Amino acid sequence: MAKQTIKKLSADERKELLKVLKARFEKNEKRHKGIDWAKVQAKLEGSGKGVEEKLWSIYQMEKTGGEPDVVAFDKKTGEYTFFDCVAETPKERRSLCYDGEALKSRKEFKPKSSAMEMAEEMGIEILTEEQYRQLQELGNFDTKTSSWLKTPPEVRKLGGAIFGDYRFGRVFVYHNGAESYYGSRAFRGCLKF
Repeated sequence: MAKQTIKKLSADERKELLKVLKARFEKNEKRHKGIDWAKVQAKLEGSGKGVEEKLWSIYQMEKTGGEPDVVAFDKKTGEYTFFDCVAETPKERRSLCYDGEALKSRKEFKPKSSAMEMAEEMGIEILTEEQYRQLQELGNFDTKTSSWLKTPPEVRKLGGAIFGDYRFGRVFVYHNGAESYYGSRAFRGCLKF
């Protein structure tokens, strides 16, 4: 039986994460116009269903090089949206094929995991094409790297997967075989808190 991961931060990890998130929030004001850090912090420090697990997930985003930051607030649900905002695709998530099915299909030179499996383990979602375009409105991301994107089922059914990058002043979305992997491609995550 697989060992269950405890998805809870220590007091020190929590304190350090909040310090890092606050500094990043203050440094990148254009990403979250009209959002008040004190309200974000109150939510992050709150209690209730799922708070510990979501903090753990944000910590995983940080730990794997994603530099998570608040990019939106939904007034209807009261949720803040965090995206990985590191300039180039997260270093600790590179060289992954798209999903578990693609990983199983590789006969040799298998990567350590897949983007979809790693995202699930971290408790986050891979950015959709729409979310990726939203992120690119906040800055220039993936100018030298690329990121797997949540692939529409009709594309995945045919063996493909999509990824995006930013070149020549615009966002490009391409396709690859889902089993492919590259040292310059990872994935960016989204978490609603």
